[in-house]
Amino acid sequence: MKALEEIKEVQRPAVPEYLPARMLNEFVYCPRLFFYEWVDGVFKDNVFTLEGRAQHKRVDKKETPLPSPEELAAESMRSRSVTLSSDRYGVIARMDLVEVDNGRVTPVDYKHGSPVKSKDGLELWPADRIQLAVQGLILRDNGYLCDEGLVYYFQTKQRIRVPINDQLLTETLGTILDARAVAAAGIIPPPLDASPKCPGCSLVGICLPDETSRLAEGAAGQEQSQLTLFDRPSGSRERKGLVRRLVSARDDLRPVYLNTHGLKVGKSGEVLQVRDKEALKQEIRMGEICQLNLMGNIQITTQAVQSLCEANIPVCYFSQGGWFYGITMGMNTKNVFLRKAQYRLAEEDWFVLNLARQLVSGKIKNHRTMLQRNHIEPKAVTLHQLKTMAERAEQAENAEELLGIEGNAARLYFGDFSGMIKVEQAGDRQKRFGFDFTKRNRRPPRDAVNAMLSYAYSILAKDCTVACYAVGFDPMIGFYHQPRFGRPSLALDLMEPFRPLIAESAVLSAINNRMVQPKDFIAVGPAISLTADGRKGLIHAYERRMDTLVTHPLFDYRVSYRRLLEIQARLLARFLQCEIKSYPVFVTR
Repeated sequence: MKALEEIKEVQRPAVPEYLPARMLNEFVYCPRLFFYEWVDGVFKDNVFTLEGRAQHKRVDKKETPLPSPEELAAESMRSRSVTLSSDRYGVIARMDLVEVDNGRVTPVDYKHGSPVKSKDGLELWPADRIQLAVQGLILRDNGYLCDEGLVYYFQTKQRIRVPINDQLLTETLGTILDARAVAAAGIIPPPLDASPKCPGCSLVGICLPDETSRLAEGAAGQEQSQLTLFDRPSGSRERKGLVRRLVSARDDLRPVYLNTHGLKVGKSGEVLQVRDKEALKQEIRMGEICQLNLMGNIQITTQAVQSLCEANIPVCYFSQGGWFYGITMGMNTKNVFLRKAQYRLAEEDWFVLNLARQLVSGKIKNHRTMLQRNHIEPKAVTLHQLKTMAERAEQAENAEELLGIEGNAARLYFGDFSGMIKVEQAGDRQKRFGFDFTKRNRRPPRDAVNAMLSYAYSILAKDCTVACYAVGFDPMIGFYHQPRFGRPSLALDLMEPFRPLIAESAVLSAINNRMVQPKDFIAVGPAISLTADGRKGLIHAYERRMDTLVTHPLFDYRVSYRRLLEIQARLLARFLQCEIKSYPVFVTR
């Protein structure tokens, strides 16, 4: 198989003119974190960043200008929230406080934590020392006399001074050059190795340091074209626990679905207001939601859309019948390098076939597991044939053969799908709206089960599209699903192995638990559609499934399916950017 490294070199755009001092702090702390925040434009809060922001808000509440060097003379004063830059070195800094004493200036930086305790006493952390040195460098370049700086640590309420001498400035200039080189190269640095810094990092769920290292280590030196979750890396059982549980199991934020005709969504402050005509029906805090899904003829104001974009909360649009129209999102990522790799590799037939094999094989394996878990009495011949087709998919020689294998596997699976439906049919009031299932049909669906499957697939496609955008992909450019007008092909690629695990499982749960009943369907010509109550029941079953915790078979920790979609999208990005040698399709056991 052709190595990804052979085609990963691309022309990189010029980096921004000014490098912020805070980003140099991040670079010294972790080059990978620097890359995410400055190059990709990714940021996420956690308890530490929120506390630090609150403390700086008090510090920055009153801005006072810093006089020019000529005006200082022998004055003693303090200036807060001073922003200066250096054209010579291409750096910029916002200084929390500048103390002036007899014409000499001392930058003061406020930090949330505590200083380093060494054998020589209290010292600055290396990242804080470089950030302070950048401030001194900028002050000197603007004509000020600056011999030292200090950091005030909130946690211990201590001030630690550091001389800004030639040795420190030389180290700082080297750091500036190194940071610019990393940004200009556009290749993300490797994750830290089992570092104690990772648990407190706000981007640990995006970085996935231990997961990336595990996959890179497990695939190193292997000859296989794929590493599935059925084939663990050598020694993984003995090294169980190596992947630390750094990713939260669930997202505290929840999606919102509005599926009543005529509603209007506006905003007041940080609250969304849902109205029916002029009557206020519901208020929703934007800080508590991760999506807003509008089903059918629902209006939303420009002010609400702008606020949701600013908060990086996607707005998803559906027809009343569940057709996924599109999505509105803010400018939440600057990552062009990943999209360049995506576009380039989408034109490489060898890469497309390799990834498509893994996706189809994983989907068939998950179909087989669904029958084993949920069928009243699964046929041994069907299970054997599905196992054989999963193996054949991994060896398919071209896309046409792979499509044929997938089609045959789907025919076998849906041929036995009715055995997983465990409600009585005889008492159904209207036979047409019952849950008898014979085969898959769509566009339009002509029975109740197919109507539910189509609706669930549409919602899952939406969630996979959101995951693609969150990572920085273009969801329209896929690999197994070739680009087609109006189709989120990459999102469909990502969702293939999850169709049985999420969408079909939610449909079976809704039917078997009577969350959706025959009375929840209507007929329009040959088509069968869900009513508002039916959609509500199916969405409830779907969201319960998305919130279910599942053990990742490779990393041995439990996460929700919603979190898992994002993890898999990020692992696909790692694959495209050559950090790992194979994309680990999620296959449950």
